[in-house]
Amino acid sequence: MNAGRRTQAERSASTRGAVIRAARELFGQYGYGAVSTVVVAETAGVSRGALYHQFSEKRDLFEAVFEDLERSLVEVIGAAVAESHSDDPIANLIVGCLAWLRASTAPEVRRIALLDGPAVLGWRLWREIELRHTIGLVENALAGAIAAGRIRTQPVRPLALVIVGALDEAAQYLAHSDDDAAEDTAAIRSVIEQLISGLAVDPGSRSAVKSGQVG
Repeated sequence: MNAGRRTQAERSASTRGAVIRAARELFGQYGYGAVSTVVVAETAGVSRGALYHQFSEKRDLFEAVFEDLERSLVEVIGAAVAESHSDDPIANLIVGCLAWLRASTAPEVRRIALLDGPAVLGWRLWREIELRHTIGLVENALAGAIAAGRIRTQPVRPLALVIVGALDEAAQYLAHSDDDAAEDTAAIRSVIEQLISGLAVDPGSRSAVKSGQVG
């Protein structure tokens, strides 16, 4: 009986995964409003009944897709930081932010995360999901940099939101850059690097950092 229940659970997980993958591809390519659940079910190779067994409505499916996308972004950012092999929190912040910027210029990410996300889910839920994933990753990196004495002690969340806002605006700018894409990308990279580097303090100034006297 236990084995049978596990098999059913595995089938359910497989169906759910197939639906999310299909919906993510379709939402990313055509946008939430242009994609019906009928098309999602057909693309996933499941019945509409199976789809609605997993997701009671289209908006719930979009929420799952957005959460899946956010997890993917965290993996991409984490891999970039790991590949940098740096022990400096500031250098890792720069690498992570640039990795997020690169990922955010992809049409799928821009459509789902930046355009449809706030409109479909509402700003509060959209931000709540980001806080669990990408923004949470930035917060952890900033907290680590503060603990290491590389950034002056200050509230982490407001700082993370300012950085994320800059990245989102930069991604939108690059997404609409046609004529001088390479030049614009280089300019934006330079701005992001300067923004993060500007937060840094000398590691030797740890006591001043902790007391809030630096900067």
